[in-house]
Parts: sequence; structure tokens; C-alpha cells
Amino acid sequence: MREVAVVSFAQSRHVRREARNEVEILMPVVHEAVERSGIARPFDFTCSGSTDFLQGQPFAFVMALDAAGAWPPIAESHVEMDGAWALYEAWVKIQAGQADTALVYAFGKSSPGDLPEVLSRQLDPYVVAPLWPDAVSLAALQARAWLEKTGRSERDLAEVAARSRRSAKANPHATLAGDYEVAKLLAEPHLAAPLRRHDCPPICDGAAALVLAAGDVARRACKRPAWIRGIDHRIEPHALGARDLADSPSTRLAGVRAGVGKGGVDVAELHAPFAHQEWILREALGLGAGVDVNPSGGALSANPMMAAGLIRIGEAARRISDGAARRAVAHATSGPCLQQNLVCVLEGA
Repeated sequence: MREVAVVSFAQSRHVRREARNEVEILMPVVHEAVERSGIARPFDFTCSGSTDFLQGQPFAFVMALDAAGAWPPIAESHVEMDGAWALYEAWVKIQAGQADTALVYAFGKSSPGDLPEVLSRQLDPYVVAPLWPDAVSLAALQARAWLEKTGRSERDLAEVAARSRRSAKANPHATLAGDYEVAKLLAEPHLAAPLRRHDCPPICDGAAALVLAAGDVARRACKRPAWIRGIDHRIEPHALGARDLADSPSTRLAGVRAGVGKGGVDVAELHAPFAHQEWILREALGLGAGVDVNPSGGALSANPMMAAGLIRIGEAARRISDGAARRAVAHATSGPCLQQNLVCVLEGA
């Protein structure tokens, strides 16, 4: 296998309602990632992640090419998924020897529409989608299943939320950050029992971009590249009733295939939009108590649709490049109740 590394990463400030359009949000982020990489354009491959459902028109991702720069002509692709899956496609392209460098970016602007209504279109179109269940209600079903299976309490959820948003105080890109008292959080009303507002991700607009490079190209571009030592993604059955919502076997399998257990882990950036999902992912990946989980604040502090998973990889890579971690695990998810999961293992030199 070819050596591939993340050599630069950039993201926008994630806000509840962004006045700029998608291209205006994305353009400075892409430029920052490119400048930090030290690699001259054009890149051998460009891949993006987004969803036309948020923009309300087909092939809406084509407009975003204005931010990436479509001239001179580029080799470009798009995934109707979180940008983490765009990174996977770019990694495969490099592994196949068809590229040595790749620009990967993702963006999502959720504020113009009704996000719960939009997300219901991910569901089974014959049985579930006609009921119009929102994402919070589905996550609440999963949270209840997890609580009953493990014997944990709602306090465990509040502690995850409080820790995440406390960690986000050091993250200038976060939407929600601050000191929260667990007792006060538990006094709040439920949104959909057992979930309260603090157990759920903020709706926000944002974008992210990173640059991948192979072998010596990465070594020349970056003092301490974040090498991708393993990456894999798996999917659960589409029907929610056909799987154990309190477990994530797809994450477990992806973690095994990516090599999570082949060495110690310093940092884990887990894409857990709901507080209980962090516990499920920790167990699936076998992360011990000594692992620093979501030092960025995670998706509970900023969850731009279609970019939050790519941000987990970027945040993990940044900590390796900064020397704060030797080995890190990044995770991305898509779909309701952890339906699709990607795991990426990164290491320093």
C-alpha cells in the first residue's frame, strides 16, 4: 500500500445561521487548506462531499467548484455523503496510483430549510419515511435502547455533553462552548425522552477542507504529516428494526479493518451527534479510559451537515501534526442512528 497523509486542514467558523452562500463559505476554507499544504495547484484529484437535499436542487455541488477552482481543468468527483467518504475516494485514487495529491472539501448549509424534515428523506421510503419521524425522535429511541441495555442513566449523557462543550472552549470554530453544570442540565425538560437539548447537536452552517499527499510529496510538504495507517467504512441494515440500536457492529468491524487495536490511541475524534452515541462508539472501538475523546468538542459543539465527519479526521490529523498526539482514531457517521460508519487511523512519523 502507498503511504498517504493529511498534510493540511482548514475549517470555517460554524454558526447557526450563515448569511453567505455555500461558495462564499467554502472559498476561504479551501484557499487556507491549499496555502497551508505548500503544494501548488492543480491537484491531481479533487473530491467533495455534500447533499443536494440541503440546497434544494439537483447537481447543486457543481456550483461549489467555483470555490475549488475549475480552471485549468481538474479531475473531480463528488459523493452525496459526508466529506469523510470523499476523503476515502481520494485515498483510493492515490492508492491506485492515479494521483499523488488530492484536495478534499465538504460543506453544508442547514439553516435555510427544515433539517428534521430533510433528514427524514434518508429513511425507508415505503414504511418509515411516510411517518415523517425526525432525527431527534429516532435518536431518542436509540438512547432509550442503550440506557435499558447498559443500565446507565441520563446523567451519563449530560456528563458527555458538559465535557464536550467545556473542551470546545479551546475551539474557535465551535458553535456551542462553555461551562455547564450537570445538575442544571438534568433539570431541563426533555426534547424527546430521554434526550434533552444538550444531548443533541446544534444546527449550523459550515465547511471544511484538507489536502492529502502520497509518500515523499507529503514529507516535503509537511514537517510532521498525519499518515493514514488504516481506513474502512461499513453500513448497517437500512431498516431500523433489523438491528440492535444500542450497538454499532459496523463501527466495530470498520475499526478492526482499519487497525484501531494494533497500537495505543492517544486521541479519538468521534462523530457522535447525540451524547449517547459517544458511549456506543467508545465500546465498539474498544477505547479505554485514557483516550482523550473529542478534545475539539465534537459534533455536540459543532455539527455542520456533510462536513462534521471530515472535520473529525482533520482535527485528529491536526493534533498529530502539532505533536499533541502520536496515534489517533477518527470516526464519521451518516444516516440515522449510526447507520453508516467510517473509521480512520492516523499516526505521526
